[in-house]
Amino acid sequence: MMSLSRPEVIFTHESDLDGLVAGLLLQKLAKKLFNKTIPLEAYHYNYWKQRDLRERAAWVTDFAFEARMDQPEWVVIDHHTTETPPKNAALIHDINKSAGLLCYELCRENGIASPALDRLVHLNNVSDLFLENDPDFVIATDYANLVKIYQFWNLHTLIGGELENLINHPLLEVMAVKRRIEDPLGFEWSRKNIAEISPTIGLVDTIVGNTNIIVHQLLERKATKYDVLITLFKRANNLVIASFRSRNGEALKVAEKFQGGGHANAAGALMPKSIRNISDAMDYLRQVLAPKTNGTVPFNDMESLFASIEVKSK
Repeated sequence: MMSLSRPEVIFTHESDLDGLVAGLLLQKLAKKLFNKTIPLEAYHYNYWKQRDLRERAAWVTDFAFEARMDQPEWVVIDHHTTETPPKNAALIHDINKSAGLLCYELCRENGIASPALDRLVHLNNVSDLFLENDPDFVIATDYANLVKIYQFWNLHTLIGGELENLINHPLLEVMAVKRRIEDPLGFEWSRKNIAEISPTIGLVDTIVGNTNIIVHQLLERKATKYDVLITLFKRANNLVIASFRSRNGEALKVAEKFQGGGHANAAGALMPKSIRNISDAMDYLRQVLAPKTNGTVPFNDMESLFASIEVKSK
């Protein structure tokens, strides 16, 4: 059993169910070990990469291990690929398990387990690893869609920070109806509305349905000529998020051009703050991924100019 230092804070990924499950499980574990509720902070990839890691001791989950996390009394539990070997931090890493499952294994070692958590962690693992041959794949995607629709902190508040309250939640009925009715409609719409960003990258317009499932079906059914498909989302705070999907490991490479991250075939990134709408985001994607020969920048603000320079220099 690994000896864990008491963290000042627990960090997790804000964008999906895996981050929610993993983060709350680590809070349970810290409460059991230290009899204290440790603060939970959740970030998108871009904000996480910009955050100053000033804490003496911390636990991190669902973020790829990197050199700046390699600090004494830091524990990182993750499943994304990394090329950084730990020298000071404790790294628990397995690319074949979700972050939630890795955290739950730690919990079980310390006497934290229940049938409800068994079920939720299994469903999270199926959805996050996209195990489409698993018998629970459909219901697992409904659970995952809860975070996509209602967002991390709203859902966290709704369940009172208790993961067990997510099992058989009434909102799952809404997800099931949306899946049955909206997904087929959304697939047909999106199939006919894909804009070219570059010869190998397409931008999918989505109007209704589970975007992840729709984009996955477009790729699996070879309903598009593009190797990578991008979808854009505008949040309430006017930030624009780009999601990248592929079948042959290209999505992460594209996301990293925008300081994003994730899995080989499913990744994401935030657009610069100056980009406030989908139309500008499309222009910016084309500028970075299919730059014009004259090198002009379609935005006159300094942030976008420097973002462009930084991205092109990578």
